[in-house]
Amino acid sequence: MEHALSPTTLSELRRPRPYPAVSVLTPTHRREPYRAQDQVRLRNVVAEAKKQLESDPSVTRERRAEVERELDQALAEVDLTYAEDGLVIFAAPGEHQVWSLARTVPERVVLSDTFLTRNLVSAQAAERPYWVCSVAADRVTLWTGTLDRITEARIGGFPLTRRPQNFDAERRERIGDTPSTFRDEDTRHFLKDADSVLAAVVRRDPRRLYVTGTPAALSLLDEIGGAAKLAVHIPHGGLAHGTRDAVWQAVQPRITADLRESTDQVMRELVAARGRRAYAAGVDEVWQSAREGRVRLLAVEENFRMTVRGEDGDHLIPAASGELDAREDIVDEIVEQCLETGADVRFVPDGTLDDAERIAGVLRY
Repeated sequence: MEHALSPTTLSELRRPRPYPAVSVLTPTHRREPYRAQDQVRLRNVVAEAKKQLESDPSVTRERRAEVERELDQALAEVDLTYAEDGLVIFAAPGEHQVWSLARTVPERVVLSDTFLTRNLVSAQAAERPYWVCSVAADRVTLWTGTLDRITEARIGGFPLTRRPQNFDAERRERIGDTPSTFRDEDTRHFLKDADSVLAAVVRRDPRRLYVTGTPAALSLLDEIGGAAKLAVHIPHGGLAHGTRDAVWQAVQPRITADLRESTDQVMRELVAARGRRAYAAGVDEVWQSAREGRVRLLAVEENFRMTVRGEDGDHLIPAASGELDAREDIVDEIVEQCLETGADVRFVPDGTLDDAERIAGVLRY
């Protein structure tokens, strides 16, 4: 199942497909006993997708059979042992994908000529993805992280290693000879090349970047002056050869502190915007501003969802889930719209925006 949504991947997902491109969404659960219910629910929503394919007169028998095969293959790949809060299946002629999301989604089936990506976009923004680069004199690893997990990213050539003769970086670190190791010219060249590879990855998928290493390693990266110099440095050696858990334990305190500071900064900006009348609050007001491209900064509580029934003039109408023509994911629509117009989207802890009806924005004008 897929987790990381890079700009390149998102662009590919949004590419028009031959009709029908099927999007199947369903909420899932991380714990028992709900997983057994999730399996039944998932089979039912896939069955509903097949029913819609069969009843659509514009879908030929051959095309329907092809897409149904892709749906069946996607269903077979789902392992709810690793379920999060939402699941999305995309299926079209000749392709399928399964996405696990750390943000709930409405249960729905959509047939179109593009995949429905707004829930993926919103979930990615809510997860606050970041990179962690762990540096040693003979190895550099890259990790992709979110709020609750970190995994090694084997992309762009990572992990990078060098094994010249008569060189034992691990031994030197054990005996405390790290400074002389990082004064070595070969080490300098190795880390300079690694920094160039890292810069290419970050250009393709911009995120906050953390770099771990001994003080001597971090000092050398400062001298090199590339992408790693601009990163947040965490002085902690040994992680280039370490486990996922070791990296997680080392970076989590800094991640938590940065998130807390980010929330404080968002609140300060909202207060300032209200004072100069560049402020919107509540779903209705923020939705209007988002459609006009006026939102510069969007703040949303992490678990805020709202269902509406369309528009009455310029206003959204609250609705119950499952109502005819209900838009179950209006908050995700707002998030996607704001990101499309270049806004900075920040998710904040529940209860932070009580006086703003759980969603607020700083306006450009």
